[in-house]
Amino acid sequence: MRVGFVGVGRMGANMARRLNDAGEQIVAVYDARFEATQALANELSATACAALEDVTAAADVIFTVVTDDAAMLDIFDERDDSLLDDCTGKVFVNCATISPSVHVEVARRVREAGAAAIEACMASSIPQARNGTLYLMCAGDRAAFERVRPLLEKLSSSMRYLGSSGEAAKVKALVNMLMNVNTAGLAEALGLGEALGLDLTMLREVFSQTGAASRVLETDGADMQTREHDTYFSAEHAAKDSGIALDLAREAGLDLPLARATKNQYDRMVALGIGNLDKSGIAELTFGGRATGRA
Repeated sequence: MRVGFVGVGRMGANMARRLNDAGEQIVAVYDARFEATQALANELSATACAALEDVTAAADVIFTVVTDDAAMLDIFDERDDSLLDDCTGKVFVNCATISPSVHVEVARRVREAGAAAIEACMASSIPQARNGTLYLMCAGDRAAFERVRPLLEKLSSSMRYLGSSGEAAKVKALVNMLMNVNTAGLAEALGLGEALGLDLTMLREVFSQTGAASRVLETDGADMQTREHDTYFSAEHAAKDSGIALDLAREAGLDLPLARATKNQYDRMVALGIGNLDKSGIAELTFGGRATGRA
């Protein structure tokens, strides 16, 4: 299968590299930042596309990894330059963390244009994208899912098909909501530990052997302690994803105070100009505010 990629930031570019290493033919790439498009195209001997329709024309399967609802609706626009142009028979694999309703709408547009779409929501980060060990939550057109399964298997260590369009996006929203709440809680616990004069290495070791243990402790605890916040999953994206979950909660008639408080903290990071830090940077709101002046 000829493969195209739309959105070649940290995740999309590394997924493309992984498939290329696994012997797949990456024929076309596109990004709103043409310099990123050109760089990856040169690296993978692919075509750097200046128009979305060129990606569709070149590829049989197109992966999309864009930032938010607006970007997703834009690349599947029903009027202007779009992936929908002459897309009959193509399969779109949409990996972005966006609102479930947008996945449903995109699937409708794709279906009416004669193509098929699935969600392949990712619960992993940049190293897993590069190494082909993503955890994928998939949904949408079942026949299309089976058609692209060989590609998804090269990108993942595990995957799960969850049903109709929008279902994987719902699960991903809950995954990220809970991860963000855990991250905020860990930051506050370590911040309080520092304020009390406790040794944070000792504290993390104790956490790891008790009910305070979590995956977030493993991935972010040391970074919070050493104040290393290289971006794997930005605070700005954490705010966006918590917002998706809160929208779902409102639709279901639920109030989620922990999720709401966590989103407020990530929104605060964005307002302070540090939304580009990794989500672990939420510790800066508790650890004396050294990265932001006095938070």
